[in-house]
Amino acid sequence: MTQTRNADYMAAFTPEQLAFFYGFPAWVDACWAIAVWGGVLGAVLLLLRRGLAAPVLLTSWVMMVLVTLRNYVFANGLEVVGDPVSLLFTAVIFVIAFVLYGYARWMRRRGVLQ
Repeated sequence: MTQTRNADYMAAFTPEQLAFFYGFPAWVDACWAIAVWGGVLGAVLLLLRRGLAAPVLLTSWVMMVLVTLRNYVFANGLEVVGDPVSLLFTAVIFVIAFVLYGYARWMRRRGVLQ
């Protein structure tokens, strides 16, 4: 919702939070897009039993790491957002994404993915 700048959703944020979300550099937006769409593509490749699923899911996860490091470590995102629940939510997504990657890798090694 922050990427599409949905007016109803963004109305709940403070001016500082809006500046944070709207101030992402292009490389952060690009990494975010690769993370999101790479995750979708990786899941579809898993369903299609393609071996390419593992590297695509790994790439998606690495992009998530880059975006999260930039937002929470280098840009003080947790301080700006002020919501530790968002950090927990991010951690859950990280775990799920990494488990999907591990599963794809395991299935590739077993020969299920081609």
